[in-house]
Amino acid sequence: MKTKILAEDSQILVCFKPAGLAVQSARPGEADMVSELKNYLAASQRAKKASGSGSKIPYLGLVHRLDQPVSGILVFAKTPKAAAELSRQASGAEKEHHMEKEYRALVYAGEGVSLPEAGTERELVDYLRKEPGQNLSRVVPAGTSGAKQAALSFCMAEKGNGTENRHICLSVRLHTGRHHQIRVQLAHAGMPLLGDTRYGSEQSREYSARLGIRTICLCACRLSFFHPVTGKRMEFEIREYPWSEALAGTGSAG
Repeated sequence: MKTKILAEDSQILVCFKPAGLAVQSARPGEADMVSELKNYLAASQRAKKASGSGSKIPYLGLVHRLDQPVSGILVFAKTPKAAAELSRQASGAEKEHHMEKEYRALVYAGEGVSLPEAGTERELVDYLRKEPGQNLSRVVPAGTSGAKQAALSFCMAEKGNGTENRHICLSVRLHTGRHHQIRVQLAHAGMPLLGDTRYGSEQSREYSARLGIRTICLCACRLSFFHPVTGKRMEFEIREYPWSEALAGTGSAG
């Protein structure tokens, strides 16, 4: 199983998704997290049945997603009640009782890019439109048909050492959930993600190739939420990112 389980109880499954694995795939024969976890739960139920514990059809509630090229932490629900509560938290309907997500993004920063001062956040607000029939979103003027407001905040997590290093690791918080939002907004601001051939610039693609980076450098590194039954705040974090090995020789781990 490619999916790594970080925590589990009777209500939730917290998992790490590696880059390249789909959360849910419509392609026959392609591995995805939902299929892997349903098979895992079914096997657990068979083991309980064999031990005389009885069995039920396993339930798996999909609460939120990550794009296939993106790695990171996700929570799944094991009961309909847990799914409803976690989905409510993920919607951000309540300011004091909601799911929080933090991302690490390794970006290319060319000349003249405006970066926030160390320890401060910068907000980006744009209007995005998903192009019909394409797996693509664009920044468009406000009032454009089909456009939705997109907002995120970011701060500098780490900057590459040396005059030849043009990469910067950003900590990103989403305030809205739009299609390809982080990739599109950062690219529009002059900071395309390394490894992103869709939204990257010619310079960022060349730089990614020089570092040997072949996948999008975006990771959902921290997830916090309130347990759907106990109400206890839960937080999960990872500190190793898929691009760390590629940066080992540049003087920066990202």
